[in-house]
Amino acid sequence: MAPILKQHVADAAASGAPPPSDEFRLSDFDLTIRNGTVTNADATFRADIGIVDGRIAAIADRLPAGAHDIDASERLVLPGGIDSHCHVEQISSNGVMTADDFESATVSAAFGGTTTIIPFAAQHRGMALPAVVADYHACAGPKAVIDYGFHLIVSDPTETALTVDLPALIRQGYTSFKVYMTYDKLKLDDYQMLDVLDTASTHGALVMVHAENNDMIKWIAQRLLARGHTAPKYHAVSHDPLAESEATHRVIALARLTDTPVLIVHVSGRDAVRTIRAAQTLGARVYGETCPQYLFLTAADIDRPGLDGAMFCCSPPPRDAASQEAVWEGLANGTFQVYSSDHAPYRYDETGKLPKGAATTFKDMANGVPGLELRLPLLFSEGVGRGRLSLQQFVALTATNHARMYGLAHRKGAIAVGLDADICLWDAGREVTVAAASLHDRVGYTPYEGRALRGWPVTVINRGRVVVADGRLLAERGSGMFVSRRTPGPVAMARTPSPQTQLFKSLTAR
Repeated sequence: MAPILKQHVADAAASGAPPPSDEFRLSDFDLTIRNGTVTNADATFRADIGIVDGRIAAIADRLPAGAHDIDASERLVLPGGIDSHCHVEQISSNGVMTADDFESATVSAAFGGTTTIIPFAAQHRGMALPAVVADYHACAGPKAVIDYGFHLIVSDPTETALTVDLPALIRQGYTSFKVYMTYDKLKLDDYQMLDVLDTASTHGALVMVHAENNDMIKWIAQRLLARGHTAPKYHAVSHDPLAESEATHRVIALARLTDTPVLIVHVSGRDAVRTIRAAQTLGARVYGETCPQYLFLTAADIDRPGLDGAMFCCSPPPRDAASQEAVWEGLANGTFQVYSSDHAPYRYDETGKLPKGAATTFKDMANGVPGLELRLPLLFSEGVGRGRLSLQQFVALTATNHARMYGLAHRKGAIAVGLDADICLWDAGREVTVAAASLHDRVGYTPYEGRALRGWPVTVINRGRVVVADGRLLAERGSGMFVSRRTPGPVAMARTPSPQTQLFKSLTAR
């Protein structure tokens, strides 16, 4: 028995388990998972699970076998992962399409233990949001093999978008949207940001923010290029950590003015981590997300011969060892509530990373790295396996907190009666050496090539359907379902605005 599993079996015995049940008969369950060690964000216990019509119908110490029965002996039984930040079948602001469509992305996610993804219906300037959402549904519905929801990307906050389209879409279950403070074709200025924050506050949505100072980045980049510094490694130089920490501080101030909760996504630098932590300590409604690339890569990985460093370029870029440690600390101490992949899959060729071939500069490259399939195994191996995180923290960061953050807790994120049967069985002792050839995305490389991991998802269940087992895909193309979301947890949380905020809102309400 793997040491991790041995410890959690002991924890389960100490914490107690659901009582035996003689209320159920063989025919009562479509599927049973028996003899496993179940871990939620708040408890570990030994239990059997009975599933009916895609939902968890019973959890007890002993259940009779269902029509289909899985023996989970020597396995950890965890909620299926939720990846709430990934870019799938999405055109970038520079017109580059991601390598993964909804089929390849959801297959890759499933093999990595993820049962729900929330990618982005991306508005580019001049586009109407309802049409953007309709087009994205047409992409997803026929292809997805696991469940999915949509965030919105808002880059053109017109009066119609703010007063008609966004309120209507929020009511329809699109209860979060992302805005950018960088990228010329996507960024909002502070005035526009306040408009979006106010709309979110009024109608009950969560705002996700890519926080980097665009002018800082542009100013540095222009000087680097003028001096002939064009290699991929200069991407990290141009995206100075101060650009991230300044923008983080600024958007927190804007959100405090409107009393709107915000989530700062893909946080990379030590100063940005500290800025978020300080604001949280003061009571600001700010939340944080980080990603594998900020735990397992540094700027040194980008410094490679030729253009090979492009495969490690994302925005914000990986930083240094001190920032890695700050991000690990943020995961452990609660600064970060969610851990996502920010899967941005661009091939290492003219269709993706190298639009100008050998003449590509760091400013021409598509920004982003793949990570959808390895998100969970990386954190399990290096977080849980090395004692940086408890198994319950792992579950919270990869599933439960995503469900709470984004209005999915009524369906997903935990192993509990009444919820969707989204369950992943882990072999805590399985050793895997990462190789792009064994992954299921269409990118063709991984920045984690050759890394040795311990612990791997071996059986993946989504809404009671066995999607992956024994290294085989068992779900059909198009069998995933769209999940409408409710009010995000940070928005629903009861809070009395300060007197200044109440006065401000009374004077400025639309």
